[in-house]
Amino acid sequence: MNVTSQSDGITQDSLMEAVVENYPGAQRTLFRHYHIGGCQSCAFKQDETLAQLCQRNQIENPDEVIAKIRESHEEDARFFISPGELSDLIKSGKEIKMIDIRTREEFEAVKISGSVMMSQPEMQDILAYWNPDNPLIIIDHVGQQALDAAAYFSGHGMHNVRCLQGGIDSWANEIDPKMPRYTIE
Repeated sequence: MNVTSQSDGITQDSLMEAVVENYPGAQRTLFRHYHIGGCQSCAFKQDETLAQLCQRNQIENPDEVIAKIRESHEEDARFFISPGELSDLIKSGKEIKMIDIRTREEFEAVKISGSVMMSQPEMQDILAYWNPDNPLIIIDHVGQQALDAAAYFSGHGMHNVRCLQGGIDSWANEIDPKMPRYTIE
C-alpha cells in the first residue's frame, strides 16, 4: 500500500537504497532526528522499506519521516555549486580552497587543478586558519558524499562551504571533457 504518493517518488514503500540514492543526506537526517543509522546496531538495511524501518524503530508516523527527509534535502541544496559556477569562481581569482574527499587512487588519477586531497592535517589547517567567509569547495566523485563533509565544516563555523554538484564526474562532463572519467565497482 502506497500511503504517501508524491511526484518525487519517496513513499513509505520506497526501499532505503532508493531513498539514500535520491536523498544523499537522508542517512544524516535519520540519525539526527531518530538516531537511526549511526552504528551497526541501529543501521537500516538497503532492502527494507521506509515503512519497515519506521515500524522496527517504533516510529508511528512514516509521513513525518518523509517530511524530515525532504526538508533536510532542501536545506542540503544550499550547499551545491554547479560546475559552471565553480569554473567562474576559479577564474575570478577569489581566494578559494577546493578539498577533494575521494580516495588517494582516485585523486591521483584525476583532479581539478588547484584542489587538494582531504587529510587530517588539511582538515585541521582549514578549521584553524582558513577564513570562514571564503569559499570552501568539497569535491567527490558524483556529488553524493560531499554533503557530509560540507555539513561537518559548516557545523564547525565555515560560512561558505559548497559541494560540487555532480562531483568531478560533472566537472569532466561540463567543463573539462578531456578529463579522464572512471567508475567505481
